[in-house]
Amino acid sequence: MAKPKTKLKKWQLLVFVMLLITGLVWVLTPTFLKKAAIHQLPGIHDYRLFHNRIVETGTPQPWPESTRYNQTLPDAHHLDSLHLMETTAFLVIQNDSILFEYYADGIEDTDISNSFSAAKSIVGLLIGCAIDDGYIKNVDEPVDELLPDYPNLHGKKLLLNHLLTMSSGSNWDEAYSTAFSITTKAYYGNNLPRLMKEVLIAEAPGETFSYRSGDTQLLALILSRATGKTLSDYAAEKLWKPMGAETEALWSLDKKNGMEKAYCCFNSHARDFARIGQLVLNKGAWQGQQLVSETYLADAVRPASHLKDTKGKDVSYYGYQWWLMDYNNELLPYARGILGQYIFIIPAQNAVIVRLGHLRSDTRIGEHPTDAYTWVNMGRAIMDQQ
Repeated sequence: MAKPKTKLKKWQLLVFVMLLITGLVWVLTPTFLKKAAIHQLPGIHDYRLFHNRIVETGTPQPWPESTRYNQTLPDAHHLDSLHLMETTAFLVIQNDSILFEYYADGIEDTDISNSFSAAKSIVGLLIGCAIDDGYIKNVDEPVDELLPDYPNLHGKKLLLNHLLTMSSGSNWDEAYSTAFSITTKAYYGNNLPRLMKEVLIAEAPGETFSYRSGDTQLLALILSRATGKTLSDYAAEKLWKPMGAETEALWSLDKKNGMEKAYCCFNSHARDFARIGQLVLNKGAWQGQQLVSETYLADAVRPASHLKDTKGKDVSYYGYQWWLMDYNNELLPYARGILGQYIFIIPAQNAVIVRLGHLRSDTRIGEHPTDAYTWVNMGRAIMDQQ
């Protein structure tokens, strides 16, 4: 005897329709939005979410320890700052030796984490290397010639120098709070070269400083085109190998065998990040070998004072992908990332300070996060104690 047919109740039908609609929406949602919804805010171990390319090292050159290694501890105030700002690593190199290092959150001295926008400063150095190698003529080379297949950038007199100084005048939206911004698409998307073709030059280049990650990503496109090498391979050849990095780095990609997220995602640890600072401190030289020309590096850490910022002020705080801090009338070049990743160069004390962690101050002193001064003060206090 046949069983009677059962009818769906109204609430069951409603649930079924809602689930069907939700499934269709998810299927039709772009990949970058799915990833943004799942992972939400960036974290220092996001390299685990992405495909990566290895930045190879050669013969490691471990940092020697100072005779005063870890003999001086931060005072109570600075220890509180380390804890409250969720610091994972703090390192002071002085006179080519490790003076002090601190690790927390289960981090070891060779555990890697994201540099975020500190990677921009590495890209800035690689542009200098490419000029030294003759791949690029000079910083005044037109982008029309360097990227001939990016017509949205053409006809505006956009120069390489404008990308280096964040004065491209492009329509890149440096927004992290919306899932639909081009910055989110770049971070979670899977085709950076195609995405960069959406960028338009909306204002006259070379007039106004406006921080744009897209400018750095365009620099990376130029580097890969000019050198015929991936960004990771060129970084290994020009920096990581000759500087004797202790471990391989990872540069996160937009997809498998794809392009590096040049503006954000170079992953290493404090001891090897310190080599970048030491190179700048040494005016581009490493153990007698000039890795980046002294002339280019001097320009890179000189304020782009010919520019105005969006508030109409002279740009006294930025060079070629490097931030510049006026600290007691001394200009300190430094690299910085959104979650408090810093590489500070302290010429007067022949020192480099590296800080890595999960948090950065929301408040600022001028154009610099407040905690940047905290870490410089802390490092200098350690150095000043005999």
